[in-house]
Amino acid sequence: MDFWAEWCQPCLRLGPTVDALAAEYEGKLIVAKMNVDENPSVPTQFGIRGIPTLMIFKDGALVDSVVGAVDKGTLKRMIDSHV
Repeated sequence: MDFWAEWCQPCLRLGPTVDALAAEYEGKLIVAKMNVDENPSVPTQFGIRGIPTLMIFKDGALVDSVVGAVDKGTLKRMIDSHV
């Protein structure tokens, strides 16, 4: 899950990387994006204090997360450790 906002420059820079990973891992995981301005209660439920925040859920449980605009290699390693 990619938590982002339109005004967040790091979010906008990270967006194409998330999209590319969604295509690369198609059939292995589901990538969803949530605009925090349109859904303000959901980030609060997960204790999100900064964006972009990316979270990996497995069988409904949060198993990993990262905050900030990280590189594609870091995200791939994070994903690979859970798929």
